[in-house]
Amino acid sequence: MNKNKQRMTSKRSPKQNRRIFGQWLFFGAIAIFGVLIIRFSYIAIGHHVAGVNLTKATKQLYTENETVAAKRGTIYSANGDAIAEDTSTYTIYAIVAKNQKDSNGKAANIQSAPKAAKVLAKYLPISYKKALKTLQAKSGTFQVEFGTAGKNISLTTKKKIQATHITGLHFIESEARLYPNGMFASHLIGLTSSKTIKNSERTRLTGSMGIELAFNKQLSGTDGHKTITKSGYQGKTTTGKAVKNGDNVYTTIDSKLQTLLETKMSEVESQVHPKSMTATLMNAKTGAILATSQRPTFNAQTQSGLTKMWRNLLVEDTFEPGSTMKVFTMAAAINSGNYNANITVPTGEYKIGGKTVPDWNTAGWGNITYAKGFALSSNVAMAHLEQTMGAKTWLKYIKRFGLRSSTNSGLADEQTGSIQFTYPIEQADTSFGQGIQVTAMQMLRGFTAIANNGKMLQPYFVSKVVNPNTKKTVYQAKTKVVSQPVTAKTANSVLKHMQDVVYKSYGTGTAFKINGYRIAAKTGTAQVSNGSTYETGNDSYLYSVVGMAPAKNPKYILYITMKQPTLGTTSASEDMAEIFKPVMQRALDEQKASETKSTTVKMQDLTEKSTSAAKKAAKKIGVTPIIVGKGSRIVKQSVSSGTVLSDKQRVVLVTNGQMYMPNITGWSASEVADFASLTGLKLTTSGTGYVSAQSISAGNPIDAKQVLSVKLK
Repeated sequence: MNKNKQRMTSKRSPKQNRRIFGQWLFFGAIAIFGVLIIRFSYIAIGHHVAGVNLTKATKQLYTENETVAAKRGTIYSANGDAIAEDTSTYTIYAIVAKNQKDSNGKAANIQSAPKAAKVLAKYLPISYKKALKTLQAKSGTFQVEFGTAGKNISLTTKKKIQATHITGLHFIESEARLYPNGMFASHLIGLTSSKTIKNSERTRLTGSMGIELAFNKQLSGTDGHKTITKSGYQGKTTTGKAVKNGDNVYTTIDSKLQTLLETKMSEVESQVHPKSMTATLMNAKTGAILATSQRPTFNAQTQSGLTKMWRNLLVEDTFEPGSTMKVFTMAAAINSGNYNANITVPTGEYKIGGKTVPDWNTAGWGNITYAKGFALSSNVAMAHLEQTMGAKTWLKYIKRFGLRSSTNSGLADEQTGSIQFTYPIEQADTSFGQGIQVTAMQMLRGFTAIANNGKMLQPYFVSKVVNPNTKKTVYQAKTKVVSQPVTAKTANSVLKHMQDVVYKSYGTGTAFKINGYRIAAKTGTAQVSNGSTYETGNDSYLYSVVGMAPAKNPKYILYITMKQPTLGTTSASEDMAEIFKPVMQRALDEQKASETKSTTVKMQDLTEKSTSAAKKAAKKIGVTPIIVGKGSRIVKQSVSSGTVLSDKQRVVLVTNGQMYMPNITGWSASEVADFASLTGLKLTTSGTGYVSAQSISAGNPIDAKQVLSVKLK
């Protein structure tokens, strides 16, 4: 069978096979080449492949696009001191994985955990034990962080850590906002928060409250961008849009007055623990807010004290003002022709529509004039005035004084208040500040009409906005008369009644006298409403005072409220006077100095000078230098450069060495407050006037956070 099988062989010779294979190979190559030509032609003409724009991709290969972030504007005090400014903070982390190298081939990981932990414990708020435990992470961990202790590190601290040359410690830089004064008109200045820019990994600081929010557009500026195109050996070209840094905002806040106010507010708060307090000093002739503070408040730098319940009490909180409302009641009655100085009315209680208006002295004072009733703060006397005017007339004046409309301050969440004015008893209650809800800013605006010859001024807290690139002022605040609720004659008459409150033996404001100056004031006490009824008990009141000085032609208005304090041996008026007197006196003293023809000098920057040279320069300028410490050079001064001072005024100069206590006998309360702020001492004072005794003797070493107690006389 196998024998009969025929061998299957090709009829073509090997030569023919090679020729045919070569032909197929040739035509195949031609076909492939043709396809490539068609493909490359398509790409060359269309510039696209696999959905990619080759022209764009090539351009990107030789082009760098870079966003130039705008710098947020700085917020300044009226003295030119920075209150809020851009800075950088750092987050520290440690590489703990072994044998890690940087781009230069040097070790990039922790070499000695104990040494690193010692450095971290020295410069960060973390214990050596905790730092060491974090660094000794389990095997396989590449890097570690240190929680909140390792975040928001300043440039100074970063440099100190880097100076130790501990390998393995690394930093990440972040944009941040610096508030160098900490607790300094925080409710007004506000805060920023970091927000992620849409379609980007970048973040931007955005105002979240206060001036930071109200002037966010001006402060933010506009980012720029630049495009760098590389052209081979021909170098590169740069095009793009220039960055516009944010404008600088100058407030009306006087640094010295604000520092003193914060100090006094803290002292009173620690003594009587009120649920809330506000204090605002305003220029009576312009409406500019010179100092303002509140409790509770917060440290803008650390955000300590900031809670979800926190509010800006200046515009967000509404309250029943109590007897300070009587300023407007008297003004309305006089201006409308319903005030008769010769009439007397019975006091103690007054029946209206079956309801009773009581006096704080339930026994009353017999029959008294309206003038005496005002000085005694008689509710009954004011209710009689309201009844004489009539509800329609009285409501007209409430609106004239702006107590039913927003002040349009520009601050977020400003309230307009409310009023209960349906029934006769409600209408009478408003005459002494019950049944009407107002904000502190509304009250301040209304008070300007009394201090300014009947003309009501718009309160403001920003004096100007300046473009940092051109140095041009893009906004300049001006005094704005909102309306004229009463005549100049009426306003001056009310000021005389307000002086009776302070200087009559029976007046309720005798605690607010200031030696050398005439004060016009009105005190107030209002029961605190809980929404449906009034709270009861000794600590159920909101106390307040408004003072204007000098009384005949006021330059300043100071309005203080204190809600539900725990009073001890002192009265609410005496507690508020601890704030009122030193702050108002300092403002008046500065005003007096500026109006006299005494020699004035301009302060220079003496920091970084040698101690001897600075002392000599200070005397040459015309100020009295107070050297604190025995260091070789000056690192701090109590008065900023450019400030105009009176001849021989004290200026504290702190050296770089150990600080030693000077003799501060004879210093004013404000000078002591500046000294404490500069040196970091915690200050407590008692009395008013000038220093007669100090707890730290002159010549003794002092350290920051040490307590300095002084007696004033």
